[in-house]
Amino acid sequence: MKLEVFEPRIVAFVCNWCTYIAADAAGVARARYASNVRLIRTMCSGRIDPQFIMSAFEKGADGVLMCGCHPGDCHYREGNYKALRRYILLKRLLPQLGINEDRLRLEWISASEPEKFRRVADDITEQIRQIGPLIENGGE
Repeated sequence: MKLEVFEPRIVAFVCNWCTYIAADAAGVARARYASNVRLIRTMCSGRIDPQFIMSAFEKGADGVLMCGCHPGDCHYREGNYKALRRYILLKRLLPQLGINEDRLRLEWISASEPEKFRRVADDITEQIRQIGPLIENGGE
């Protein structure tokens, strides 16, 4: 009898100017990391609307990753601080909707950190694998 291993679906909203470049550099360097993470490029992490996060969960994501430039390095001055405020709001909201708050993660990854991107992709994949699948009825 073959046991099926749960493979989580993870959506990553990434900043065009930093994290997307790091992810691309990791790919060019042929760094091996979990293929469970699907990137959605945004111009700035500050443009990640909370509804995007909720929609990702609604459409079957088991985990969501928000990534942007390090604080103080945003190309749009304060976009990453806006992303941080939204992240804090969502972390409070998710449990009220029956979703484990650990399914959402925020990371600052600059363009010069492809190894950090690889490590974060592997880490969140394993973290969500341990939590298990998000049941499609909207609850844990």
